[in-house]
Amino acid sequence: MLLTIVVFIALLVLLVLTHEFGHLAAAKLSKVKVEEFGIGFPPKIWGIKRGETIYSINAIPLGGFTRLLGEEDPTAEGSLASKSIGARIFVLSAGSILNILLPILLFTISFMIPHDVTVEKVLIKDVVANSPAQAAGIQAGDRIMEVNGHQIKNRGELSYQIQLNLGNDITMVVQKPDSIEKTIAVKPRWAPPQGQGATGVTLTSADPEVIKESMSFWQAVPNGIIHSWEILILFRNEVISWFVRSTAPQLAGPIAIAQLTGEVIKAGISPLLEFTALISINLGIFNLLPFPGLDGGRLIFVLLEWVRRGKRISPQKEGLVHMIGFFTLLALILVISYFDVSRIIQGESLLP
Repeated sequence: MLLTIVVFIALLVLLVLTHEFGHLAAAKLSKVKVEEFGIGFPPKIWGIKRGETIYSINAIPLGGFTRLLGEEDPTAEGSLASKSIGARIFVLSAGSILNILLPILLFTISFMIPHDVTVEKVLIKDVVANSPAQAAGIQAGDRIMEVNGHQIKNRGELSYQIQLNLGNDITMVVQKPDSIEKTIAVKPRWAPPQGQGATGVTLTSADPEVIKESMSFWQAVPNGIIHSWEILILFRNEVISWFVRSTAPQLAGPIAIAQLTGEVIKAGISPLLEFTALISINLGIFNLLPFPGLDGGRLIFVLLEWVRRGKRISPQKEGLVHMIGFFTLLALILVISYFDVSRIIQGESLLP
């Protein structure tokens, strides 16, 4: 339990500080006055002033903050609100952009660390009638060898490639029971009937083996970039699926993330880095949502000013909207946390 708490806090601090450092760097580049850059939340333990900015360490180790001069007040010299529309968009979005870029580093390190990989023969156990798999000629007993040029080592990799290409034709190399290989095209469905899956197959495996795998630096870097981009595609596909399948997203608050952290720790450093990368991407995208109190909510006001050809919403009204949004988010977190605690008490997990 103690290890889970320590790792969760370290993970949270890393991601929030990455986000806040993005705002800090963008503000400095845009000549916006940064009043304070804090690690943790007040009360303050220690601080030092360098130039116009106080760099502080605070008592509550749950992230950090960047306090900019005049976020809604354009009359203060050097304030964020006094800068051009382009500069404000840059400063407000920089934190999320850095959260979205951080996974490239995390995935790269993860791929370089030796980690366990299950290698198995991925076999078709059953094919649903009138499914994309049946239409493509896939039959029970077939072995999936490749998808879009990617060698399939286990069932997880096959599911990953299918989810990555929902609605698009994918090229599969299948090995028939007589060892003859065939190349076929399959189009995974966005909204399959209940229990059928995107292609309409049930999988099984044979000859599983766990091996150690790692990449060189020169292999890990491009793979880290590619994997980060693919995670963004998976996120987009998941959002589209909410609407196509009329399903609600599964929400998780800090308590659920802490629980997941404890479960991922058991799998090793490499999976923990990948988990941190996923949380970072989610944090970056979440902060860009057009909701008051978030960076995306502030960006909406900047874009409204642009649409209105420079006519601003009054600072008082904008500040009130963001305050209401902030307290609404807090209330939402409390509600989600209540359900997270109830789920944990019942012994349930978010992991499959």
